[in-house]
Amino acid sequence: MVDEEPRFEALLPPAMARRAEEAGVRKVATPAASLFALAVLAGAFIALGGVFATTALAGAGSGPWGATRVLAGVAFSLGLILVVVGGAELFTGNNLVVMAWAGRRVTTRALLRSWAIVYAGNFVGAVGTALLVLVSGAYRFGDGAWGTTALAIAIAKMRLGFGQAVALGVLCNALVCLAVWLTYSARSTTDRVLVVVPPVAAFVAAGFEHSIANMYFVPLALLIHDFDPAFAPGLRVEWLGWGSFVAWNLVPVTLGNLIGGTMLVAAVYWFVYLRRPGLPG
Repeated sequence: MVDEEPRFEALLPPAMARRAEEAGVRKVATPAASLFALAVLAGAFIALGGVFATTALAGAGSGPWGATRVLAGVAFSLGLILVVVGGAELFTGNNLVVMAWAGRRVTTRALLRSWAIVYAGNFVGAVGTALLVLVSGAYRFGDGAWGTTALAIAIAKMRLGFGQAVALGVLCNALVCLAVWLTYSARSTTDRVLVVVPPVAAFVAAGFEHSIANMYFVPLALLIHDFDPAFAPGLRVEWLGWGSFVAWNLVPVTLGNLIGGTMLVAAVYWFVYLRRPGLPG
């Protein structure tokens, strides 16, 4: 009897790397209008994960801090599940396109153009969902516990220092990109769902920072404060502002996300599995 190599249903890392590279080429080649529409969807999907996570946390009170955050993390994973299974373009996950760029299959200009379109679309989708949540009055559910939790989440994010926000962004997107990376091993929808949940739940539970999620969480608090200033008067939200949100949260978290996704995940896997003779490295 001739020995045969064992067969695996899931793809192994070398094949995953080739799959990720091809996906990056396709993403960059997507027409701008379609790319933007898919990015709006992704922003909305991540925001819906935020809605679910807020619901999980609302009214937790004196419950175990770690356990409630893990629950919120599992709930938040809905967002990335919708992105990878439903089909959408998420800026943080698209940091893996660097694998195609490093192999010179995507130009720098095309990469930056793709990221810019996706980032803008994610912002529109996330803020648009925050506006819908405001109009729906969902923040008053649970005798106001839902909205109070939403405001507390935003306030905690705005209290971060610039450097701390960068570091938390690095850690977050390393996990997000690892979640997307693991989906390249999947052979079924079930596989894709199961591999997404643990990394996403981990970054939420640990308090790491995701730029696209923050495009929903902080604007929602700003909208509640602007349109219903009498809500939750006990929370000090008067210092919340759009300018401070962009400068002191969105910019550093986005920078951290870029470092974590491109350098700690995409560049490493390209170096190990896709580096070819004649290319740098």
